[in-house]
Amino acid sequence: MVARAAVARAVLLGRAAATLAVAGGVLRLRERPAPLVTVLLIIALTAAVALVALARDPHIVARPVPVLTADAALVAAVLGIGGADVAFFCCAAGASALAGVLAGFWALLPAACYTGLGYLVAGHVLGAAPDTAHLAGFVLAFPIANVLAAVGAAVATAALAAHVELSVRLVASAQRTAAAAERSRLARELHDSVTKTLRGVSFAALALPTSLRRQPALAEQLAATVSAGATAAVRQAQEVLEGLRLDDPDHELGVTVDRICRRWSDGAGVPVRSTVTTGDLPVDVRYELVRILHESLENVARHAGAGFVTVELAYADGGVRLRVTDDGAGFRVPDEWSGCFGLIGMAERAAAIRGTLRVVSAPGAGTTVVADIALHLPAGAPA
Repeated sequence: MVARAAVARAVLLGRAAATLAVAGGVLRLRERPAPLVTVLLIIALTAAVALVALARDPHIVARPVPVLTADAALVAAVLGIGGADVAFFCCAAGASALAGVLAGFWALLPAACYTGLGYLVAGHVLGAAPDTAHLAGFVLAFPIANVLAAVGAAVATAALAAHVELSVRLVASAQRTAAAAERSRLARELHDSVTKTLRGVSFAALALPTSLRRQPALAEQLAATVSAGATAAVRQAQEVLEGLRLDDPDHELGVTVDRICRRWSDGAGVPVRSTVTTGDLPVDVRYELVRILHESLENVARHAGAGFVTVELAYADGGVRLRVTDDGAGFRVPDEWSGCFGLIGMAERAAAIRGTLRVVSAPGAGTTVVADIALHLPAGAPA
């Protein structure tokens, strides 16, 4: 429907422009220009009215019979007022094209009628004017343009409609994929944090009734565990929701990184210098990198006692690299990061997007967190 309405507007504009240009060019050659001027005004006015009607209600194209009937009346009016003039041939060709847009290959029926009428008009022109034998081929070629216009418009409309339908399917598929990815990401976030905490709360709550009768002290501890677990679950749920809102794919990644750094710097009171030299990245890569950045900065605030932090995000080694460096106290990185649940979580995020996480630190030497993500570089991107 949208494609048909767009092509119909193009046909109406093209017919009006072609008729005004061709007929206007011979206007000064007419001894009686008034009929031709009237025809040109009628064509311009009807084109404007039709374009306004299409703009207000594109579904008009779904009713081809009344539209083509009104257009046939226009062709008849042009012939009746202007006579066998070039304006009639242009108007008839435009009517055939409009029929091709609205009726598809059924437009060959009205196009054949316009062609027959065109041959009658051409014969009248050749018979009424002396010494026109040399123009016969030229004049008789006009009517066949009706069939060609109808076929061309039908083919163009069908092709455009198919393209629009394919585009709509592709967009719908992309939206479904994005929605599924978002649901999967949310499920993973909830599973990795809130679900585990609530499972522990559930176990403690199940043990409460028995403990109340036999071990009141243990019951008191379990009740405290349930309360603390519920509080932790609420906090974790809030963190998940805040994490989901960290990245806005509608903005450039550099804007998001700068916003996160400035917000963290204002809260922690530690200056941050951020440098982003990547182009656009896939949504899942952006999301996980932003979460790794946020967690790295939070670790600096909790443990490092740093006076300055640098954040770099750039293409490197056939992928993209995030580097967060602080000048804080540093620490001895344990083997396999045992007990470092924050680092383990960041490593899992990196692995989820085909990447790795490295931590370089030593007591008194600050800490550097490096996330290397493999991806296909866009053409022309620096390596």
